[in-house]
Amino acid sequence: MLGSIHPIYTQAQQQAGSTPLRILIVGDSLSAEYGLKRGSGWVDLLKNTLMPTHHAVEIINASISGDTTSGGLSRMRSLLERTKPNIVLVELGANDALRGLPLNMTKNNMLEMVRLIKSVGARPILAGMQIPPNYGREYTTAFKEIFEKVAQDEQVSLIPFFLEGIADNAAMFQADTIHPNEQAQPILMENVLKVLAPMLR
Repeated sequence: MLGSIHPIYTQAQQQAGSTPLRILIVGDSLSAEYGLKRGSGWVDLLKNTLMPTHHAVEIINASISGDTTSGGLSRMRSLLERTKPNIVLVELGANDALRGLPLNMTKNNMLEMVRLIKSVGARPILAGMQIPPNYGREYTTAFKEIFEKVAQDEQVSLIPFFLEGIADNAAMFQADTIHPNEQAQPILMENVLKVLAPMLR
């Protein structure tokens, strides 16, 4: 069910009953398999990639299509209490831009989420986003800098651009030209893994 929390366990972990390292993903449709066959999204690909060598990793996908940074912030405290994660990937912000929401609000929401995550001893990762130039150069530049600024000020990990490697390729998107298709999911997974992998060692 969209928006519910789906823990993803490795088989070995389930059998061993070990305490896993928990990765919580709080995102929007880009992480919620919007328009994709179930199990083909980048989150499930990440699980399949980690399974052979990281048996004690649990991925909890709490992504909701259409979510904004305000929505993420409103449910972050509850998610942290319920899941007790070690790492939290925040993949939000694109819908803020699509709706033309104030940049200061997006930045403040990001800051609050990062600080909540840090307050429970978890390690945040921000998935950087960018928007097309038709929004205006000033807005697009300022939006991109939100993620960089928050990551720098709070000293947290940043995926520079979540859609790196697909953003300029129309063949990587569904018919709506907004949501990445199944072909794009391995690239998104690799963009995440580049930042996540060192944190799992």
